[in-house]
Amino acid sequence: MKRDFRFYKVASGDWYIDFPEWKGDPKDLQMIQGADEWLDLVSNQTEVVLSISDQPFDEADYLTLIRLGEPNLGGGGNYFLHQYNGKDVNLKIWLCEIVEFVFDQYPQRIYFKVS
Repeated sequence: MKRDFRFYKVASGDWYIDFPEWKGDPKDLQMIQGADEWLDLVSNQTEVVLSISDQPFDEADYLTLIRLGEPNLGGGGNYFLHQYNGKDVNLKIWLCEIVEFVFDQYPQRIYFKVS
């Protein structure tokens, strides 16, 4: 499954995903713990659209699952971005349960490309 997602930065500098079908806590839409740094890296502005998939596609970079988060510590998945655009990045990223909502699991790799 490949899908485009819009991310936007608010005046405070916090990043959010535009995800209207999410019925959980709106705070879950904030990109934190490395995900905000990831979005700063792929965007030189206050908004970016990423094509995201659990399957490889042309010119996509990817995040690799390191381990699942402990349920009593917020759950989610801990991912690692080794390279972006051929340059070493070595960025740890925590992604919340929205990943599982989208993919029905925490994929071993999440492929992405700026649209």
